[in-house]
Amino acid sequence: MPSSTAMSEIILAESSVALPPTQAELKSDDGIPMETQRHKVQMDMLIDTLFPWLASRDDGYVGGNMFVYYSLAQVKNQDFRGPDFFVVLGVPKKERLCWVVWEEGKGPDVVIELLSDSTATQDKNEKKLIYQNLLRVSEYFWFDPFNADDCAGFFLNRGVYQAIPANAQNQLVSQSLGLALVRWQGIYKGIDATWLRWATMEGQLLPNAEEIADLEHQRAEQERQRAEQERQRAEQEHQRAEQEHQRAEQAESQIRQIAVNLLQQKMGIEQVAQLTGLSESEVEQLG
Repeated sequence: MPSSTAMSEIILAESSVALPPTQAELKSDDGIPMETQRHKVQMDMLIDTLFPWLASRDDGYVGGNMFVYYSLAQVKNQDFRGPDFFVVLGVPKKERLCWVVWEEGKGPDVVIELLSDSTATQDKNEKKLIYQNLLRVSEYFWFDPFNADDCAGFFLNRGVYQAIPANAQNQLVSQSLGLALVRWQGIYKGIDATWLRWATMEGQLLPNAEEIADLEHQRAEQERQRAEQERQRAEQEHQRAEQEHQRAEQAESQIRQIAVNLLQQKMGIEQVAQLTGLSESEVEQLG
């Protein structure tokens, strides 16, 4: 009697029903680079800053500029390029060649598209509808790296995207991640621009690789300084103990000299002991 798996394979073979392709069989790269260097760096910023946050979880995946397959019709027509940035929660941590919804069991929870003159209309209309109606992405954001004012977010409400209003700190909050998207002016990878970045709900930026390295360097330097301060304190304590020991020896020497002088003046041993605090045996040895 063949196993259930073998039986399924026999039935599929006999009925000529093809299994959906796997990620190993699907195209994973369209060969089209990001629009500009700034678009590529912005994508890296979003991915790199989220990796440490994701490391604290047992699940999850973050990717960018890679195909997301959600239907066999899409595979056939090859009519959809993957999002610039996406996050999926509740999935195993492992490498993917592309994201295949029928393999993973779900699509992205959060998607961000980086606008450009050539893609803005598609990102704001066609892709938005795909994320809303086909992939059911919980939250969709877009951002123009060359026009920071063109930034918006949407959450899925009863199957329809509703705008996410900016909060009092002018942040767009992702309820799916419990994080906020903020616009930050600064230099990253040699480019001075306004960047879209992840932050905690308290407004603390999630650090990028350069900032993590700087923080680690600062912590190492602080640790070195603490160790040096501790060494100096120990040295000072040693010096104080040595000085105290020397003072004690000098005081004892002076007392003994006084005892010797008193004995030379024919004072009795018992009386000398009382005056100097030495024991009678110590005074006797001095005599």
